Amino acid sequence: MTISKQDILDAYQFRHACKEFDAERNIAGADFDFILELARLSPSSFGLEPWQFLVMQNPDLREKLRQFTWGGQKQLPTASHVILTLVRKSHFMRYDSAYLQHIMRDVQQFPEDIVSLRSGLIEKFQRSDFDLLGSERTLIDWATRQTYLPLANMMTAAAMIGIDSCPIEGFERVEVERLLAEHADVNLEHWSAAYMVAFGYRKNPPARPKTRQERDAVVRWLD
Repeated sequence: MTISKQDILDAYQFRHACKEFDAERNIAGADFDFILELARLSPSSFGLEPWQFLVMQNPDLREKLRQFTWGGQKQLPTASHVILTLVRKSHFMRYDSAYLQHIMRDVQQFPEDIVSLRSGLIEKFQRSDFDLLGSERTLIDWATRQTYLPLANMMTAAAMIGIDSCPIEGFERVEVERLLAEHADVNLEHWSAAYMVAFGYRKNPPARPKTRQERDAVVRWLD
């Protein structure tokens, strides 16, 4: 299967952080399923999938979240769909956790000798290569970085089928997590909030053209 390079570039030019959506337009179910499938199929370090995607369609819960989401004041009430991505807490992401063993045995279906080998590789990676075991924060930050891969894939996939999006990090995490525990049955011993991302159709065109640094400012070749 081949996709035109120009079509991909056009999607990147089309995509912008949409500040307000057309509340009268909803994304078709099949289109949003496509976006979610791109999230599910996204890569992660060692294939450990440290995420869960909450599709926040309850308007009352969105309004409660909006009180503590300064970066989504217009997006939360107008978006067709909103995803809040959760990341697994650090004790799930350690090389010796039951969750990692579950992923390797039950999801990736590796034989026992490969499970043992990969467990050792992950321990080396976490303990010495990237020095991730010094604090819980370091390990959860590593896991959180993985969740931004499906974020990018979802936004790109949406743009390629003409759907707008806006990633949202501007929120008070402690308060948002409290609401998730109270109103969405999220176990805060297991999960932390990584980001929100809103999807829909733009109400207005972008206020200004896309701006980026020139390629020479961000790319350096080592020949």
